[in-house]
Amino acid sequence: MLTQLAIQDYAIVDRLELDLTQGMTAITGETGAGKSILLGALGLCLGERADAGSVRHNCERTDLSARFDIQHLPAAIEWLCARELPSDECLLRRVVTASGRSKAWINGHPATISDLKSLGELLIQIHGQHAHQALMREEMHLALLDDYAGLQEARNQLATTFREWRNTRRRLKKLTEEGSEVEAKRQLLRYQVEELDQLALGEGELQMLEEEQHTLAHAEETLRETQFAADCCESDEGGALSLLNQAYARLSALPGSDKGTLANTLAMLSDARIQVEEASGELHRLASTTELDPERLAWVEDRLADVHRVARKHHVAPEEIYALHESLQREVAQLEASDDDLESLSNQVAEYRERYRRDAKQISDARQKAAVRLGKEVQQQLGFLAMGKARFEVAVSPRETPTPEGLDYVQFLISANPGQPARPLAKVASGGELSRISLAIQVVAASHSTIPSLVFDEVDVGISGATAEIVGQLLRKLGKKGQVMTVTHLPQVAAQAHQHLHIEKRAKRDTTLTHMALLDERGRISELARMLGGVTLSDQTLAHAREMLHASQRPPH
Repeated sequence: MLTQLAIQDYAIVDRLELDLTQGMTAITGETGAGKSILLGALGLCLGERADAGSVRHNCERTDLSARFDIQHLPAAIEWLCARELPSDECLLRRVVTASGRSKAWINGHPATISDLKSLGELLIQIHGQHAHQALMREEMHLALLDDYAGLQEARNQLATTFREWRNTRRRLKKLTEEGSEVEAKRQLLRYQVEELDQLALGEGELQMLEEEQHTLAHAEETLRETQFAADCCESDEGGALSLLNQAYARLSALPGSDKGTLANTLAMLSDARIQVEEASGELHRLASTTELDPERLAWVEDRLADVHRVARKHHVAPEEIYALHESLQREVAQLEASDDDLESLSNQVAEYRERYRRDAKQISDARQKAAVRLGKEVQQQLGFLAMGKARFEVAVSPRETPTPEGLDYVQFLISANPGQPARPLAKVASGGELSRISLAIQVVAASHSTIPSLVFDEVDVGISGATAEIVGQLLRKLGKKGQVMTVTHLPQVAAQAHQHLHIEKRAKRDTTLTHMALLDERGRISELARMLGGVTLSDQTLAHAREMLHASQRPPH
């Protein structure tokens, strides 16, 4: 339940901390005093849209927080644990700056607005003053029945199945419509792959062919020049090795040749002889491995010509042929598998259709049963609200077209007078009747809710007299099960509350501020008297208020 609401610099509130308890809390005050401020601040903590107008005039930001005791809310504890957040309590905080920017925290950890909304739905339910207007929209009837029957999870799963079924049907239709185009593309790709299969160019083969072609084309020149170079090295007449040997022999014969500069020169000549001998050996080996092979050269050049021809045909560079071949092979394989995909998608469509119809049938059965129970309970509440002769029904009829919500059409029907057929609410009920019907539905829905904190924002509009007292009794009864906060203008309702919160405007210099406080017994009597008789409080009005409060707080016999 909501245990504390802290407000700072919000609207016309400078600073306020409210400690709240179990039971029914009435919230009253003059029109325009700021009762909506309390619910507005709570709404921001629960993820409602914020703007710069939320910030009190001449302030930089508004800071709001709502603290909840969640020890009896396993769904909220599970939500926090799933996100690795502390779960011993729940503190929602919202800050809105004067520029309209907003930040949020859950238990001190940064959170998104959608997080606040998601968690807030597990913490508290707010029944707005315009709920009777929402009843005029028949799409709300299905949602109300499902909430009453506890079908939210089943309906969400059905919606997921419906979306998967619809998306798979779309994919199947698209694949079927593209069949002829796919077949034409498949034939073209097959022809291209067959041509590349015939070429059968291996990875790296082009580079090897080009190197071999270069070697074979210059083989004759290579033989001639290597032989000439070898002769220059080893010829007996004027060859480099012969001349080096002569120079080495003659210098070695000189006196003192093993010392000084001449020794270094002899060492260099010796190294030169070795280098020339090795170079000559390499030249002979190159000459021996170089072959004149005109037939091989012709084959290599033809092979290269085929590669270049195919490359031009496919508008790619010759070195890209191998990668193109692999890419086309993969694409053909994917298209060949499309027939299997078509069959697979057809099977999936059938599976989703069967799953949807099975789950929708189970939900329909549950709705039919819940509709009878809801109708009886609302009928009972209408009896308490002075509409005992009215007949309320929840009609569940089949739809021909599947929807994410199922195969049912739900409509709330009412017969306000005996002997009259039940007709849709929008065509029968007056404004006052709609208010009472709406309140009856909300009371029934709240009594089945697993969320212990409920807020009723002027849901008693259009009700007065003895009916108002009964409304207060109904809300007090709900408060005994958990926590009920109700904004009301009716003293008969406010008198039933376990606690009474009063809101008023106070002028302070050039500023108007809203003040909120829990009333003691004397304060409650004064406020009830004001609600009964206006600004001037007579002794009779005060006595009436005192009697109303004492009678309301007296345990029932």
